[in-house]
Amino acid sequence: MEVQQRFRYIPGATTVGVVCDKGVILASEKRVSYGYFVMSKTGKKVFKITDRIGAACAGLVSDMQILVREVGAYANLFQYELGRPMSVRAAAKLMSNLLFERRLFPLITQTIVGGVDENGPSLYVLDLLGSVVPDKYAAVGTGAEIAMGVLEAGYADGLSLEGARELVVKSIRSAVSRDAMSGDGVDILIITENGMEERTVSF
Repeated sequence: MEVQQRFRYIPGATTVGVVCDKGVILASEKRVSYGYFVMSKTGKKVFKITDRIGAACAGLVSDMQILVREVGAYANLFQYELGRPMSVRAAAKLMSNLLFERRLFPLITQTIVGGVDENGPSLYVLDLLGSVVPDKYAAVGTGAEIAMGVLEAGYADGLSLEGARELVVKSIRSAVSRDAMSGDGVDILIITENGMEERTVSF
Protein backbone atom coordinates (compact mmCIF):
# COMPACT_ATOMS: atom_id res chain seq x y z
CA MET A 1 0.00 0.00 0.00
CA GLU A 2 2.86 2.37 0.84
CA VAL A 3 4.44 1.76 -2.59
CA GLN A 4 1.11 2.50 -4.29
CA GLN A 5 0.82 5.76 -2.34
CA ARG A 6 4.33 6.83 -3.36
CA PHE A 7 3.85 6.10 -7.07
CA ARG A 8 0.48 7.84 -7.08
CA TYR A 9 2.33 11.17 -7.11
CA ILE A 10 4.67 10.45 -10.03
CA PRO A 11 3.85 12.99 -12.75
CA GLY A 12 2.09 11.74 -15.85
CA ALA A 13 2.83 12.70 -19.44
CA THR A 14 2.28 11.80 -23.06
CA THR A 15 5.52 11.74 -25.03
CA VAL A 16 5.99 10.43 -28.58
CA GLY A 17 8.66 10.05 -31.23
CA VAL A 18 8.43 9.27 -34.95
CA VAL A 19 11.02 8.53 -37.65
CA CYS A 20 10.12 10.00 -41.06
CA ASP A 21 11.79 10.17 -44.47
CA LYS A 22 13.99 13.18 -43.70
CA GLY A 23 14.39 13.13 -39.94
CA VAL A 24 12.89 12.50 -36.53
CA ILE A 25 10.13 14.28 -34.63
CA LEU A 26 9.99 14.23 -30.82
CA ALA A 27 7.09 15.76 -28.91
CA SER A 28 5.48 15.95 -25.49
CA GLU A 29 2.60 17.79 -23.90
CA LYS A 30 3.30 20.55 -21.38
CA ARG A 31 1.35 19.70 -18.20
CA VAL A 32 3.29 19.00 -14.98
CA SER A 33 1.09 17.40 -12.33
CA TYR A 34 1.66 16.15 -8.79
CA GLY A 35 -1.07 13.76 -7.75
CA TYR A 36 -4.30 15.57 -8.58
CA PHE A 37 -2.68 19.01 -8.60
CA VAL A 38 -1.50 20.69 -11.82
CA MET A 39 1.78 22.37 -10.85
CA SER A 40 2.55 23.90 -14.24
CA LYS A 41 1.01 24.28 -17.68
CA THR A 42 4.30 25.23 -19.34
CA GLY A 43 6.58 22.31 -18.47
CA LYS A 44 9.29 21.33 -20.96
CA LYS A 45 9.81 17.62 -21.56
CA VAL A 46 11.60 17.78 -24.93
CA PHE A 47 15.33 18.50 -24.85
CA LYS A 48 18.24 19.12 -27.20
CA ILE A 49 21.31 16.92 -26.54
CA THR A 50 23.44 17.88 -29.56
CA ASP A 51 22.76 19.70 -32.82
CA ARG A 52 21.38 16.46 -34.32
CA ILE A 53 20.17 14.48 -31.28
CA GLY A 54 17.27 15.15 -28.93
CA ALA A 55 15.36 13.44 -26.14
CA ALA A 56 11.75 13.51 -24.99
CA CYS A 57 10.83 12.24 -21.55
CA ALA A 58 7.94 11.26 -19.30
CA GLY A 59 8.33 11.17 -15.52
CA LEU A 60 9.93 13.39 -12.89
CA VAL A 61 11.03 16.65 -14.50
CA SER A 62 14.07 16.98 -12.23
CA ASP A 63 15.29 13.50 -13.21
CA MET A 64 14.77 14.29 -16.90
CA GLN A 65 16.79 17.49 -16.62
CA ILE A 66 19.69 15.82 -14.78
CA LEU A 67 19.84 12.90 -17.22
CA VAL A 68 19.76 15.03 -20.37
CA ARG A 69 22.30 17.51 -19.01
CA GLU A 70 24.74 14.68 -18.17
CA VAL A 71 24.37 13.00 -21.58
CA GLY A 72 24.84 16.39 -23.25
CA ALA A 73 28.08 16.97 -21.33
CA TYR A 74 29.45 13.56 -22.35
CA ALA A 75 28.44 14.21 -25.97
CA ASN A 76 30.38 17.50 -25.93
CA LEU A 77 33.45 15.71 -24.52
CA PHE A 78 33.14 13.04 -27.21
CA GLN A 79 33.07 15.71 -29.93
CA TYR A 80 36.03 17.53 -28.39
CA GLU A 81 38.22 14.44 -27.93
CA LEU A 82 37.44 12.56 -31.16
CA GLY A 83 36.62 15.44 -33.48
CA ARG A 84 33.34 13.94 -34.67
CA PRO A 85 29.78 14.02 -33.37
CA MET A 86 28.33 11.24 -31.26
CA SER A 87 25.91 8.92 -33.09
CA VAL A 88 22.28 8.59 -32.04
CA ARG A 89 22.85 4.97 -31.03
CA ALA A 90 25.86 5.92 -28.89
CA ALA A 91 23.85 8.65 -27.13
CA ALA A 92 21.04 6.19 -26.40
CA LYS A 93 23.53 3.60 -25.10
CA LEU A 94 25.24 6.22 -22.94
CA MET A 95 21.89 7.19 -21.45
CA SER A 96 21.16 3.49 -20.91
CA ASN A 97 24.40 3.06 -18.97
CA LEU A 98 23.61 6.07 -16.76
CA LEU A 99 20.13 4.72 -16.01
CA PHE A 100 21.39 1.19 -15.29
CA GLU A 101 24.09 2.58 -13.02
CA ARG A 102 21.31 4.18 -10.95
CA ARG A 103 19.04 1.12 -11.02
CA LEU A 104 18.90 0.71 -7.22
CA PHE A 105 17.83 4.37 -6.81
CA PRO A 106 16.41 4.93 -10.29
CA LEU A 107 15.86 8.14 -12.16
CA ILE A 108 12.08 8.05 -12.62
CA THR A 109 11.88 8.77 -16.32
CA GLN A 110 10.95 6.98 -19.52
CA THR A 111 12.88 8.41 -22.43
CA ILE A 112 12.80 8.52 -26.22
CA VAL A 113 16.11 9.42 -27.88
CA GLY A 114 16.09 10.34 -31.55
CA GLY A 115 18.16 12.13 -34.15
CA VAL A 116 20.00 12.06 -37.44
CA ASP A 117 23.58 10.90 -38.02
CA GLU A 118 25.67 9.37 -40.82
CA ASN A 119 23.35 6.33 -40.80
CA GLY A 120 20.23 8.44 -41.24
CA PRO A 121 17.35 9.09 -38.83
CA SER A 122 16.84 6.72 -35.89
CA LEU A 123 14.86 6.42 -32.67
CA TYR A 124 15.41 4.54 -29.39
CA VAL A 125 13.11 3.97 -26.42
CA LEU A 126 14.49 3.58 -22.87
CA ASP A 127 12.81 2.59 -19.62
CA LEU A 128 13.95 3.76 -16.19
CA LEU A 129 16.37 0.79 -15.82
CA GLY A 130 18.10 1.47 -19.13
CA SER A 131 16.62 -1.01 -21.61
CA VAL A 132 17.28 0.24 -25.18
CA VAL A 133 14.75 -0.62 -27.90
CA PRO A 134 15.17 0.75 -31.45
CA ASP A 135 11.88 1.58 -33.19
CA LYS A 136 10.31 3.71 -35.92
CA TYR A 137 7.71 5.24 -33.62
CA ALA A 138 7.11 5.15 -29.89
CA ALA A 139 5.02 6.56 -27.05
CA VAL A 140 5.73 6.66 -23.30
CA GLY A 141 3.96 8.06 -20.26
CA THR A 142 0.49 7.78 -18.78
CA GLY A 143 -1.15 8.62 -22.12
CA ALA A 144 1.03 6.22 -24.13
CA GLU A 145 -1.64 3.57 -24.76
CA ILE A 146 -4.00 6.05 -26.41
CA ALA A 147 -1.22 7.79 -28.35
CA MET A 148 0.19 4.47 -29.57
CA GLY A 149 -3.16 3.49 -31.07
CA VAL A 150 -3.17 6.64 -33.20
CA LEU A 151 0.49 6.13 -34.20
CA GLU A 152 -0.17 2.51 -35.19
CA ALA A 153 -3.08 3.53 -37.39
CA GLY A 154 -1.36 6.48 -39.08
CA TYR A 155 2.30 5.47 -39.46
CA ALA A 156 3.79 4.25 -42.73
CA ASP A 157 7.37 3.90 -43.98
CA GLY A 158 8.48 6.96 -45.90
CA LEU A 159 6.14 9.28 -44.01
CA SER A 160 6.86 12.91 -44.91
CA LEU A 161 8.15 15.40 -42.36
CA GLU A 162 4.89 17.33 -42.36
CA GLY A 163 2.85 14.13 -42.23
CA ALA A 164 4.86 12.94 -39.22
CA ARG A 165 4.36 16.27 -37.46
CA GLU A 166 0.60 16.09 -37.99
CA LEU A 167 0.53 12.47 -36.75
CA VAL A 168 2.48 13.37 -33.62
CA VAL A 169 0.13 16.24 -32.76
CA LYS A 170 -2.93 14.09 -33.47
CA SER A 171 -1.67 11.28 -31.21
CA ILE A 172 -0.95 13.61 -28.30
CA ARG A 173 -4.24 15.46 -28.78
CA SER A 174 -6.08 12.11 -28.55
CA ALA A 175 -4.20 11.17 -25.38
CA VAL A 176 -4.82 14.56 -23.78
CA SER A 177 -8.55 14.16 -24.29
CA ARG A 178 -8.54 11.00 -22.12
CA ASP A 179 -5.53 11.32 -19.79
CA ALA A 180 -6.05 13.86 -17.00
CA MET A 181 -2.30 14.06 -16.33
CA SER A 182 -1.55 15.32 -19.85
CA GLY A 183 -2.51 18.60 -21.47
CA ASP A 184 -1.92 22.30 -22.14
CA GLY A 185 -0.31 22.11 -25.58
CA VAL A 186 2.57 20.31 -27.27
CA ASP A 187 6.30 21.03 -27.56
CA ILE A 188 7.73 19.63 -30.82
CA LEU A 189 11.38 19.09 -31.75
CA ILE A 190 11.97 18.51 -35.47
CA ILE A 191 15.42 17.06 -36.21
CA THR A 192 16.81 16.82 -39.76
CA GLU A 193 20.29 16.72 -41.32
CA ASN A 194 20.03 20.52 -41.55
CA GLY A 195 19.60 20.98 -37.80
CA MET A 196 16.76 21.39 -35.31
CA GLU A 197 13.55 23.34 -35.16
CA GLU A 198 11.36 23.79 -32.09
CA ARG A 199 7.63 24.46 -32.34
CA THR A 200 4.78 24.77 -29.85
CA VAL A 201 1.15 23.91 -30.56
CA SER A 202 -1.50 25.25 -28.17
CA PHE A 203 -4.69 23.33 -27.38
